[in-house]
Amino acid sequence: MDNVDGAFLSRRVVAVNNPLLDQLPSYQTLLYRRKSSGSSSTKRRRVSRGRYGSTSSGGGTQDVRGKCAYGRTQDGPSRSTTEHRLARELPLNMAEKRRHKLQLYRDLSGWKQWRSSAGHYLKRMREEGSVVFSSMQLWRTDIHLIEGMFGTGILSYFSFLRFLVLLNFMMFLLIFSFVILPVIVAKRTSSNLTVTSGEEIECSVYPPRSRQGLVVFHQYITDLLSGTGFLEQTYLFYGSYMVESIQFPSFSYSVPIAYLLCTIAYLLLSLLWIVKRSVTGFKRKLIRDEDRFQSFCNKIFAAWDCCITNENAARLKHKSLLYELKTDLEEERIRQKIAERSRQEKCRIYTLRFTLNLFVICVLAACFYAIYIATIFSQQIQAQASQQYTFIVALIFEYLPSIVITMANFITPIIFTIIISFEDYSPAFEIRFTLLRCVFMRLASIGVLLFSLWSQIRCPETDCPCGYNKKLYPCWETHVGQEMYKLLIFDFLIIGAVTLFVEFPRKILVNHCDYALVKWLGQQEFAIPHNVLEIIYGQTICWIGAFYCPLLPAINTIKYYLVFYIKKVTLVNNCRPASRPFRASSSTFFFLAVLLIGLVLATVPIIVSMTQIRSSGSCGPFVNYNTSWAVVPQTVSLLHPHLRSFLTTLSSEAFAVSFFVITCMAMLYVIALAGAYKRVINQLRDQLVMEGRDKRFLIQKLCQAQANSSSRLVQGYHGNRRHGSTGVYMVQVPT
Repeated sequence: MDNVDGAFLSRRVVAVNNPLLDQLPSYQTLLYRRKSSGSSSTKRRRVSRGRYGSTSSGGGTQDVRGKCAYGRTQDGPSRSTTEHRLARELPLNMAEKRRHKLQLYRDLSGWKQWRSSAGHYLKRMREEGSVVFSSMQLWRTDIHLIEGMFGTGILSYFSFLRFLVLLNFMMFLLIFSFVILPVIVAKRTSSNLTVTSGEEIECSVYPPRSRQGLVVFHQYITDLLSGTGFLEQTYLFYGSYMVESIQFPSFSYSVPIAYLLCTIAYLLLSLLWIVKRSVTGFKRKLIRDEDRFQSFCNKIFAAWDCCITNENAARLKHKSLLYELKTDLEEERIRQKIAERSRQEKCRIYTLRFTLNLFVICVLAACFYAIYIATIFSQQIQAQASQQYTFIVALIFEYLPSIVITMANFITPIIFTIIISFEDYSPAFEIRFTLLRCVFMRLASIGVLLFSLWSQIRCPETDCPCGYNKKLYPCWETHVGQEMYKLLIFDFLIIGAVTLFVEFPRKILVNHCDYALVKWLGQQEFAIPHNVLEIIYGQTICWIGAFYCPLLPAINTIKYYLVFYIKKVTLVNNCRPASRPFRASSSTFFFLAVLLIGLVLATVPIIVSMTQIRSSGSCGPFVNYNTSWAVVPQTVSLLHPHLRSFLTTLSSEAFAVSFFVITCMAMLYVIALAGAYKRVINQLRDQLVMEGRDKRFLIQKLCQAQANSSSRLVQGYHGNRRHGSTGVYMVQVPT
């Protein structure tokens, strides 16, 4: 018992072999792991004892007592340990810190003093600049208001929407500066222009599509919503850039190469920006996903969002935390259930999942076939005379593909939500898997639409002397741009219509009607993942359509600017946060990952159209080229021989193979480095677990020591009573 008591006495020299420290869980684990090496075990024992204050001699103990963790001796701080440390890291009061800092500054030379002053000045300028930049952020006040009322979960949606607004605006500035503005200035001034013209007269004829004579007013509405008529001849679409080069006094500006490079530039800009933003979210998601042993503790003690000030939002946050705890418990129950499944149960659940996934594939195939049929039918109707249909019918035929795509995007999530409940997945995986199916449906529908259009544009060379269906599509790039324009406009109209005609009436019915059905429906939920997928769908359309409709990023910027206020109004007045929220820890990374998938899927049709499909011979800057990419080899052939040989080397197979090998080696190095970091992180986590077990062990021993001391005190008191002693003995209990 003396050894146990001695472990907690700060001024007593502990024996060399302390049985208490040898019983620590961390020390026993190290002995078990390194029992084959006697020397390493002895070394580890010394290190372990050194951590807890045990030493081999009195002198060592005196040395440990003499110095504290900050390098301060009994007389004061050591000069050698404090002269190279920052003032805020020293265990001193503010006056001593100021004197220490002033003394260090006086000891510097003139050059070092100037460098220190300049460094402080630049640091202050950088901090002030960051404050000014943050104050100039778009919707700064509105986003802080949303964060204060509803927390950081819903804040992630509006921050993501602001990011897309800035991205589209940068895309517009890029295209406007290098393509639109030079063409407009050259046509308005006396600059020398070289207008593109096709070699074949039949293929170079572009009949005017604007309406002639007296035009009914509703025809202008149709043209505004579909991009036809007077809009087709504006700078909104590809066909209006009939300029090959602009001659300036010192150089010649090639519009085709600028058009192509701008397309590549905004795709690369989007890629780099998305990757840069996703790095932070990935780090947070990786750490939080792997930190399973502290999951419940973090949710109970550290999961509250201190930004919430609204009472309803606080109540919903309580429900959200309760739901997350139930979700974690349900996941643990499902893991245990999966581990205890028999072979028959596994066969049954796998058969059921296989059958349901076949049904999902059939649903997707039916939606894609409906989109294909609607696109073909709409193109055939538009090729006929439009005067035989009324305004409403003609507008429906114009928007028939968009209507079918929107209906498919509305119906399929409901079907997927019902199906996923029978597949026996964990709650978190249910949400992710349903969202991935919805993402595939939304993005693949755009691909089916483009495939349907290209099946009509491309035709056998015997029937198409121009290389494409010139009779039906005189300028097929403009027609594809019109389809993307209609998809973007219709998507915005649907967002506004749902807010105005669904969410507002539903809120009124919930507040003023007492019917059981209305109360059961309740308020509209602001589902963050589905709202984010909605704007990702619009962004994918913008990426694809920007090549055929150069002003589409500007339209998308205005659209998202209005969507921000629409969603803000409907969130504050009509909706409530979802009862089953998407996990905030993985929301940012998941949204950016889906956006990256949309960027990849948008890049594929652009590459195919630039390299595989014959350019229109009657419109656009690529009239004199077979494909849009053909301008690159011709431009390279006009360069200086040395530069041309350098670019040829970069495009050769030898360079490609070498670059691929170097990239693979770099990837292997990064993977090995990541594995090493992961092992270090796992070791640190194991050490944290061991520290917790050691503390629990020491607390248990402390409680035992206190209990034993109390029992000895009571026994001594009763012994004195039996011998007739009435004195009071004060016994000091070690702490």
